[in-house]
Amino acid sequence: MEPGKQTCRTPQKRKWWKDFDLYLMLCPMMLLILVFSYKPLTSLVIAFKDYSPYKGIWESEWVGLEYFYEFFHSAFAWRTIRNTVTISLSMLIFGFPAPIILALLLNEIKNAKFRKLVQTVSYIPHFISLVVVCSMVTSFLSPTSGIVNAVLKSLGFEPVYFLSKPELFVPIYVIVNIWQTIGYNSIVYIAALTSIPDDLYEAAKVDGANRLQQALHITLPGLLPTIMVMLLVQLGSILDVGYEMIILLYNPSIYETADVINTYVYRSGILEGRYDYATAIGLLNSVISFILVILANKVSKKITETSLW
Repeated sequence: MEPGKQTCRTPQKRKWWKDFDLYLMLCPMMLLILVFSYKPLTSLVIAFKDYSPYKGIWESEWVGLEYFYEFFHSAFAWRTIRNTVTISLSMLIFGFPAPIILALLLNEIKNAKFRKLVQTVSYIPHFISLVVVCSMVTSFLSPTSGIVNAVLKSLGFEPVYFLSKPELFVPIYVIVNIWQTIGYNSIVYIAALTSIPDDLYEAAKVDGANRLQQALHITLPGLLPTIMVMLLVQLGSILDVGYEMIILLYNPSIYETADVINTYVYRSGILEGRYDYATAIGLLNSVISFILVILANKVSKKITETSLW
């Protein structure tokens, strides 16, 4: 048996040494991931301790699940969870299909120059700083000098202070987010469209299928695997609302609909200095997102046979 085992291991050993230079090139990146992605995870223990900067993480006293209990019994728990779910579902319903629709429309444009122009114009907002975008929104929606209120005044309406009305914050957030990301997010779907064989479209034309029927029976099924993967990725961050834009746009008058879990974590941790409490809420948010990804992945694998793993 020993000679047999030796002959079985030898090819594997030779293969390992053959790719040794590739493994060596991989080491710096693995080290980078370990140091900056996995090592900081040890600091999550702060969520279970009465953290004191003077004592340090490991010398601080254990408090167990006290901060989780405090969060769920606070006046902000229901409001932040409700707002996070509302904004996330709004982005999922309106924001997720937007780049898919844009990719399908661009795919139908036969004029190459015009198609490139539309793509370029739709990509530009992605590269504008978020601070600049929020400044533009604030300026456009200003009740005194904003272009939107100027149009309303010319039509005989009273000016509206959009960013002080709680019921208008979610639509504003969704519209601005779609405008900024629709072009860049469509790149994945445009690339997936190029992988669909032209023979299928030619066969459909021979059978008398019109443009709509081709889109429904060839284009969309061809995009389905990509759509499912992107949907799973977005579900993983469904509770991780882009709080940077919210922080730049919101004010106390619209906390009722604008205050989400991440902005509450920001206020608790950075502004109030409660690092342990903020870490506990952030950890809870991450665990729920992780569970949602696992469940969505299982459902997707069972229904469409497409999954992340």
